Amino acid sequence: MRSAIRRTTHRTAPRSRRTAAFAALLLLACASTAVAAGDPSLPKVTATVETPAVHDDAADGHANADDPAVWVNPDKPGQSLVVGTLKRGGLDVYRLDGTRVQHIAAPPAPGDDAAPGRFNNVDIVYGFELDGEKTDLALVSDRGRDRIRAYAVDGAALAGGKPPLRDVTSDDVEPVFAADETEVDAQHTAYGLAAYSHDGDAYAVVSRRAETRMALLKLKDNHGTVGYEREDSVDLPGTFTLPNGKQWSPCADPGEHAQVEGMAVDQQEHILYAAQEDVGLWRVDLDDEEFGDPALIDRVREYGVPWTYDAEEEECVIDTSADPGYGGRHLAADAEGITVYHAKDGKGYVLASSQGDSTFAVYRRGGNNAWVGSFTVTDSQATDGVQHSDGSTVVNVPLGHGFPKGLWVSQDGEATPADGDSESTGYTFVRWDAVASAFPTPLIVDTTSFDPRDTD
Repeated sequence: MRSAIRRTTHRTAPRSRRTAAFAALLLLACASTAVAAGDPSLPKVTATVETPAVHDDAADGHANADDPAVWVNPDKPGQSLVVGTLKRGGLDVYRLDGTRVQHIAAPPAPGDDAAPGRFNNVDIVYGFELDGEKTDLALVSDRGRDRIRAYAVDGAALAGGKPPLRDVTSDDVEPVFAADETEVDAQHTAYGLAAYSHDGDAYAVVSRRAETRMALLKLKDNHGTVGYEREDSVDLPGTFTLPNGKQWSPCADPGEHAQVEGMAVDQQEHILYAAQEDVGLWRVDLDDEEFGDPALIDRVREYGVPWTYDAEEEECVIDTSADPGYGGRHLAADAEGITVYHAKDGKGYVLASSQGDSTFAVYRRGGNNAWVGSFTVTDSQATDGVQHSDGSTVVNVPLGHGFPKGLWVSQDGEATPADGDSESTGYTFVRWDAVASAFPTPLIVDTTSFDPRDTD
């Protein structure tokens, strides 16, 4: 959880610090000249399906939806699955109609003083060579235990009335970042995750909670279970020199730094897009199992705004009256869920969640990643809108009659029905053609030139 934030001119007293942070950032975002969710000219879409709300309380297993991934069924696309992380609540698996078909609990704490498992982000790897058989995997970052966990996906098992996901994580996997279990319990652990394949090998990029570091892991087959080894790492900046010559760092709790969570890899170009939450959107080439030089392609609106830390209230105090104007126009912190829509000839889009104002920014996939526009997901008679999204994913191929032109899935940070003071979250499924047609100049709809199951 990031620090709560308040403006110097207005104090909020909502039901949680996270809500306080969003409220303050929303006020700052709306004060800017950029688009906001209430802008009548902003493209608006509605969802086709939403999953049942989960609640961050003991009765619901402290479930808190965070990040989705779509597994494409190769034989019956309409029977594809959506996998969603629930943090302490583990992992849920849904049909395309939103019904839950499997729940996987996060691992328990290995000892009285140890942290339990906490599933943060998820991505799909197709055709991993596991014990001599091509196997699709759902990879999950376990923030609680600082591991990457792997689950084999079997659509035929579901058709036979069995759970479709099976844990195939090696028993001896080591922490991704921590040197020992004591450091694991400090929770500067595996956080964001994005997977890709190249030349028959599978990789995962993993970010570190409360730090600027990202690691590149190569998956390996350990006699029928999945392990990994580190290939490279890179540190994004945590302090920035502003055009006025002053040094600026984003607000964070003491001892923490500007972390990355939302990430996605362009599967054809092998380019990583990573959202450093209080900074902006980065582009990093992945070449020869190494990170290239990071390039910041857009900034959050709050970039460069001075702040102080109120230790008594455990809040950041942002001085909006002293905003130097160095921020971007399209992302309100936190910059969050990232996904890539692939189309022919290098065309397509990079989509980013602008969590602070509940919009989604769309950038061109090619060239200098120019901003195309932003949109929001609003209420309909049958489905809820999307607020403060943590994660999203997009698939271009047809997925049955419900999503014949592709599917975009987003986490909803304020799902209905609410449950008292506990956070109520879920996932929202939207037809890609509904997103595309909402723009004055429609976005590309390309269902044939890219196959997510064939990325080498």
